[in-house]
Amino acid sequence: MDELMDALRYVLPSVVVFLTAYLLLREFFRMETNRRRMEALSERVRISLPLRLQAYERIVLLLERISAGNLLPRLYQPELTAAEFQRLLVQAVRDEYNHNLSQQLYVSRQAWDLVKSAREEVIRQINTASAQVDSQASAADLSNKMLEFSVEKSATGRALDFLKAEAAKVF
Repeated sequence: MDELMDALRYVLPSVVVFLTAYLLLREFFRMETNRRRMEALSERVRISLPLRLQAYERIVLLLERISAGNLLPRLYQPELTAAEFQRLLVQAVRDEYNHNLSQQLYVSRQAWDLVKSAREEVIRQINTASAQVDSQASAADLSNKMLEFSVEKSATGRALDFLKAEAAKVF
């Protein structure tokens, strides 16, 4: 019995020290893992936030450039017929959109859907206005007809409002 008590005198403190060390080290490693996870998240945010902000800026620029108020004066050439001007306008809208396709990675699906519908509406407005003027009419006639359509709140305006609100939430 004495031998058992002697063994317990040496083993029991060792077991207590071992359990204490084990619990302390386990907690330390858990805290260290959480700290590294937070650092990685912070680093991702630090890198992705400027990219997302740039994407919002580029999409806003896209929407501004394809809106009738900016598109018509920028591309207007008085020597063009309405049919030629229509082709030029539609091609410009498509080029602007295609140039910014990669930005959809950084915005919500709903925001990108609004951008796509804005592009489609602008092309539809161009084609509708073109159908209402003679193909040999002047580019000015087509411009005037398009400006009649863009009086009410356009899809580009709605998309811009949504993007601004979404960007405000992110930043």
